[in-house]
Amino acid sequence: MYNSIKKSFKTIVPKSFLFENEVFFRYFHGVFYTGNKHKCNICSKKLRTFIRLKNKDLLCPFCGSLSRNRRLWSLLSNNIKGNILHFSPSRSLYRPFKKNNQINYYSTDFENEFLADYKFDITTINQESEKFDIIICYHILEHVIDDKKAISELYRTLKPQGTIYIQTPFKEGDIYEDYSIIAPKERLKHFGQEDHVRIYSVKGLKSRLENNGFKVEPKTFTNDENDFYNGFKSPETVLIATK
Repeated sequence: MYNSIKKSFKTIVPKSFLFENEVFFRYFHGVFYTGNKHKCNICSKKLRTFIRLKNKDLLCPFCGSLSRNRRLWSLLSNNIKGNILHFSPSRSLYRPFKKNNQINYYSTDFENEFLADYKFDITTINQESEKFDIIICYHILEHVIDDKKAISELYRTLKPQGTIYIQTPFKEGDIYEDYSIIAPKERLKHFGQEDHVRIYSVKGLKSRLENNGFKVEPKTFTNDENDFYNGFKSPETVLIATK
């Protein structure tokens, strides 16, 4: 039902208008999901159930957050400060961060697919060195051919003692990448998505980050009582890199 409604809206409503009024539209759909079994920790709505997507992820009907967005919010909400750089932010996170007067929020999207105020190329970030206290780089690096240059730029623009939160799809073993694979169908077959250029392993990405000077702590979440209530998905790994 959710996918049918979403598809219909996209065909009749301009994308910009839909983004700007998404919370209003979601409210009328979300009231059918209210209850007390679950709670979205981003919008604080209590739910009888999350929307289960085809990929088995759990979507909040009110703010549109996915499980990884809610997990990231739980990591950041009590530690957010200073200058924040956020690549391709989900709309569920963009809105509360944008309203937070205690931070300087730099949201960026290079492909015009997300709500964002800047258009930085992650391989040549147009900002001064050592500017950001926190950088959020979720599901970005697997799209970037020259990821080593991107990692160098992340290091350059992060303040000393600053922190980057990084996540990508992960696999066991070594990083798998082959730059001769360029056709979207072949990338889907090899990397899991038409615009991905590699699949990282936790060990492999950790090594690339450390080779550029970062200290890296892989944080893996396993199933606990909060998963059911907050709609988290486990196991889930986030790399927390500091300068």
